[in-house]
Amino acid sequence: MGKTNRTYDLKTKRKAVDLYLKEEMGYKTIAKELEIDVAILYRWVKHLQAEGLKGLKEKRGKAKGVGKGRSTTQPETTETKLKRLEAENALLKKFLGK
Repeated sequence: MGKTNRTYDLKTKRKAVDLYLKEEMGYKTIAKELEIDVAILYRWVKHLQAEGLKGLKEKRGKAKGVGKGRSTTQPETTETKLKRLEAENALLKKFLGK
């Protein structure tokens, strides 16, 4: 079975990054103390320096761009379904030459 991803809250991330930047503790020391992976801590510091606090917010599951993520349209009504099917039939008739 695969490893499950653990999610950390903003407070924990901020504490870890502050220990590194303000208290000048090492990555390994902080990671051991807070029981997190060194690579995760390194990534948090890099994101904070590049994007500020916004960089520490959770990004997983957030669709970006047009046409990504779940559709926000309502279920198809009977009328719209009928119109769509009639248009499909007309198109098929045109291609079949009827």
